[in-house]
Amino acid sequence: MSGLAIRGVVEGFYGRPWTVEQRHDMVAFIAEFGMNAYVYSPKDDPYTRRRWREPYPDAEAAELRELATVAREAGVALWYGVSPGLSMRYSEPGDVEAVHAKLAGVRALGATDAALFLDDIPGRLQHPGDVAEFPDLVAAQLHLVGQVEQRLATEAGGARFAVCPTDYWGHGDEPYITALGSGLADGTALFWTGRAICSPELTASEAELFARSTGRRPLYWDNFPVNDVAMTHELHIGPYLGRDPGLAGTAAGIVANPMPLAEASKIGIASVADFCRDPHAFDPEASWEAALRRVAGSRDAEPFREFADAVRGSALCTDDAPRFAARLERFAFDYQFGTPADAVADLRLHLAHLSGVAERMGRLENRALAGEIAPWVAQYARGVEAVDAAVAALEPQAAGSRRSCTARRATPSRRGWTACGPHGCGSSAIWSTCSSPT
Repeated sequence: MSGLAIRGVVEGFYGRPWTVEQRHDMVAFIAEFGMNAYVYSPKDDPYTRRRWREPYPDAEAAELRELATVAREAGVALWYGVSPGLSMRYSEPGDVEAVHAKLAGVRALGATDAALFLDDIPGRLQHPGDVAEFPDLVAAQLHLVGQVEQRLATEAGGARFAVCPTDYWGHGDEPYITALGSGLADGTALFWTGRAICSPELTASEAELFARSTGRRPLYWDNFPVNDVAMTHELHIGPYLGRDPGLAGTAAGIVANPMPLAEASKIGIASVADFCRDPHAFDPEASWEAALRRVAGSRDAEPFREFADAVRGSALCTDDAPRFAARLERFAFDYQFGTPADAVADLRLHLAHLSGVAERMGRLENRALAGEIAPWVAQYARGVEAVDAAVAALEPQAAGSRRSCTARRATPSRRGWTACGPHGCGSSAIWSTCSSPT
């Protein structure tokens, strides 16, 4: 079965935009993985959002022109998204004309397709003239969108056009999105993030509901692996999970919103590309393993895999550090029911290995990747050190132990269930009535 028609990335995060070099490199990367769209609209590029009425100065215009050339040569369509909603006066012809002028200006620089971003703005009309002119926000937005659609049809025939709504997540049949979608021209695409801003799942049934309500298949703006705003402390380099293969027949496409960390974002983006290319053959874990090897390099693949496993959590994956969690559970069992001294020695040996992994992360061949992940590597190293200190504190007790608990003795008693956690192993998964070794 064929993949999704539109598949790519949207540089739409908050935070420092990517550099010229990072954009060019990303275009080449996504082309390598069969993606066909690069949507340019960083929230902190002032000329897309805060100063959207102004044309690009010469230096910035030259950078966009060069990006368009790089994209064209790679076979990737460059979409440009303007975000006027924070100050837009829908009833003012001058503001409507300013939107046309901005889109015409970037078309002249080589952007092939256009987008109107109306996200992250107030949900009600703000300017007195707009309140007097339109019954509600959606009516005002349809007034603007309709004029943009007409102008694109006459001046840029063949250019694709997409709209990001103000309410861009939910079930897909809410009054706002239904009214907006129903008022768009047939060929206009409509962005959607799914049931949540960062959706744990995207399903075919949700896409079908959206299509019935709006008259068009959703173009998913997938907020993965992005880590902006409240997620800046997270490093999203885990697997791409929860995406229904049925989206191949129910969605217009998927564009992934990456992190400001361009190199680290390639891990998630590679898996998004794998899914989009062939959703029914997609294996999340196999794709993730391949992406880790591709980005970290074959020399560093295995130690990087160990580190990545400890930070694979995201809105898509709540199972943090499954390898290490399994180790702690094994330790808890062995300490309670086996030979405590052996359990402590084995875990400390593994912790020494993890300390070596942390040190190796600073010497990756991919220097850009090493620099981006450095804060998380430091946190990882501190965590390993803390666990090792806790386990080391058990050595005197473990060495002096004259017995070990058995599974048969792990039964409820009048003392109730006690966790291994109070003995210092750090896991509450194994429960028994055993007391500390004596």
